[in-house]
Amino acid sequence: MHLDPRQSAADGAAALTPTEDSGLLARAAEGDTVAFEALVERYTGRVYGLALRMLNSEADAAEVLQETFISAWRNLKSFRGDAQFGSWLSRIAANFSLMRLRHRKVTQAVESSLDEPHFNERGSLIDEVATFGDAEEAALNQELRAAIEQAAARLSDDYREVFVLRDLEGMSYEEISGLVGITVPAVKSRLHRARLTLRAAIDTFYAERQ
Repeated sequence: MHLDPRQSAADGAAALTPTEDSGLLARAAEGDTVAFEALVERYTGRVYGLALRMLNSEADAAEVLQETFISAWRNLKSFRGDAQFGSWLSRIAANFSLMRLRHRKVTQAVESSLDEPHFNERGSLIDEVATFGDAEEAALNQELRAAIEQAAARLSDDYREVFVLRDLEGMSYEEISGLVGITVPAVKSRLHRARLTLRAAIDTFYAERQ
């Protein structure tokens, strides 16, 4: 498979139609590697973007990208078409990303002293400024975007994962609950805290310019 992590998420999702996907999927399910390569080219940006936002590591995101498409190829016949192919890939990528996040937490716990305070895991998150109505237009401002990205990078893994899955990937609370392994109310609570963090970044941005 030809996987180019540098391809943007927008490029990876450009000009997709269900009809085109269906044809390629049918051929790929029969073992047509050329058809699957075409799907890989279409969705590389989307999968890589999701993994990068969750993991804040280009190397880890590239690994998840590989793992996702390998898993998709191996399990392609199990894809029933109940959801869009891109959504199916996103769930696979989210699963692999979550496994890596959990591995990080275990590694950090083992390496840290029990007498020391736990390190607050940091991550990366691309902005979802449209969530905050009054800041929607200002999201186009480069400085504001930079300020929000900096604040988002300070979110803990727990907050980042639900924010990415809900506000960037559009998954339902129930889907996130199943993926992350927490209750729906807990998902909503973490999402609320993540949004408050970014809301505070927006307020600070404007306050510093008054």
